Amino acid sequence: MSDVFWWVIFPYVSLTIMILGLVYRFAFRQLTWAAPSTEFFEKKWLRLGSPLFHWGVIFAIIGHIMGIIVPMEFYEAIGVSDHLYHMGAVYGGSLAGIAMVAGLIILLIRKMVFDPVRVHATFADFFSVIALLVIAAIGTYITLFGNFTPEEFDYRSAIGPWFRSLFTLNPQYELMTNIPFIFKLHTLLGFGLFASIPFTRLVHFYSIPVTYPARAPQQYRSRSQYNKKSS
Repeated sequence: MSDVFWWVIFPYVSLTIMILGLVYRFAFRQLTWAAPSTEFFEKKWLRLGSPLFHWGVIFAIIGHIMGIIVPMEFYEAIGVSDHLYHMGAVYGGSLAGIAMVAGLIILLIRKMVFDPVRVHATFADFFSVIALLVIAAIGTYITLFGNFTPEEFDYRSAIGPWFRSLFTLNPQYELMTNIPFIFKLHTLLGFGLFASIPFTRLVHFYSIPVTYPARAPQQYRSRSQYNKKSS
């Protein structure tokens, strides 16, 4: 019964909360959808931590798509061997995970150390950063150390098919019964994070800035120089 709860009920409840929360926030609290910048309060740490985190999370998401959503049969069909995939996952995943963890640590320290940033940070802000850091740290540990043990576990043969079965409404929860605990923890924390997205600034994840490269530049003028010329 516990397996049914954790690997069927809990994922569906988490995704339902996320979807309904996103719809409600977009419909009734659209002005809070964006993540306000705190660069005005502190720049140096933000300019280091933010790119590390964002590039790390982008490649981490790509890695999860390639490993969990794309089935093993696809790689076999295009001639990618298990060894080649494994090497790409280890090195690419490790770099993405380390960048993400480093960026989150910098951003968390920034929120705690600099008074203006800390004052304007909410509980949800701290929660999202800490939750992401824990999940990213576990994922990085799995990538760095879990792939070099004698009991190496291939998540593509169990977690991947289970995850895809959720979207076909035929959840194969039995696939998750005997996987290593650390993989279970990483997965459950991930679904818990999904459920929290509508209540944090992570909601801006769903606002992909596809028009940003073509956006017209914004021009600023110095107020002091303008006053001098007008006088």
